[in-house]
Amino acid sequence: MLDSSAIEGITLNARKTIVFFGAHPDDETFGPGATLAQYALAGVKVYCVCVTRGEAGTVDAKYMQGFASIADVRMTEMACAAKALGLAGVKYLGYRDSGMPGSPDNSHPDALTAAPVEQVAGRMVRVIRELKPDVIITHDAGGGYGHPDHVAVHNAVVKAFQAAGVPCEYPESGTAFQPGALFFTVRPRGAFRLAIKLMPLLGQDPKHYGRNKDIDLTKMAEQEYPVHAGIRLTRRALEMRNEASACHASQGGGRSRSSLFRILGMAEKLRGAQDCFMRAYPPPAGRCAKDLLDYS
Repeated sequence: MLDSSAIEGITLNARKTIVFFGAHPDDETFGPGATLAQYALAGVKVYCVCVTRGEAGTVDAKYMQGFASIADVRMTEMACAAKALGLAGVKYLGYRDSGMPGSPDNSHPDALTAAPVEQVAGRMVRVIRELKPDVIITHDAGGGYGHPDHVAVHNAVVKAFQAAGVPCEYPESGTAFQPGALFFTVRPRGAFRLAIKLMPLLGQDPKHYGRNKDIDLTKMAEQEYPVHAGIRLTRRALEMRNEASACHASQGGGRSRSSLFRILGMAEKLRGAQDCFMRAYPPPAGRCAKDLLDYS
């Protein structure tokens, strides 16, 4: 076991459990990956729940060799990333990646966005009651960059968090259990807005970002979320996140992904590496916590 002083601001407690609900394989790494790794290092049981298998992701032909589908590629990458992050396990809820608005995947009958939120929440409740997490983490209300699946996961997690502790809600999904806290991943807006301003100088259009140029980062910069917890990240946790990122090679992990990430990386070095979170429940106490498990 690690000495608690080795992980700044984080409670060392092997009996604690954290669950991250993400829309796709790679959301755990490109989002709060370093935080998940840091808690795993501290002896906390950390799980990732992928609501879809990332079927709508763009994958170059070279990554498809030996695989029958994009989902197979991304699930294999997810298994690699989970090992790198030290996760206790990965679960899938069985929905299909919805893709971005206007894409054919977005109208697929099995897409996550086509499923009633009550149904998605019911599957989440079953997982919550099985794993009994102290803390749940998921996407913010805007879905980070507006991906329909991220927004759908956010909405379903909020409903599942509220329902999991109520015996008459989803009684077929196990014995009622109420998690202690619910957090959303958020970005410090100062560094993000600076990065967007600098991107055109480095040859990138922030209104047409991503491999398919279908992400408008300027809309993300307009979203304002309070920061209720800031996790100072250790060098080892960052190394583990980088190792997990390399696992998601088909999605650009393991290499300099864009000028945005280079700029954010420079800001990270200047202010110190930190992941930021908004606390939805219990109501924030008016201070910025250094430990997600310290939610009293």
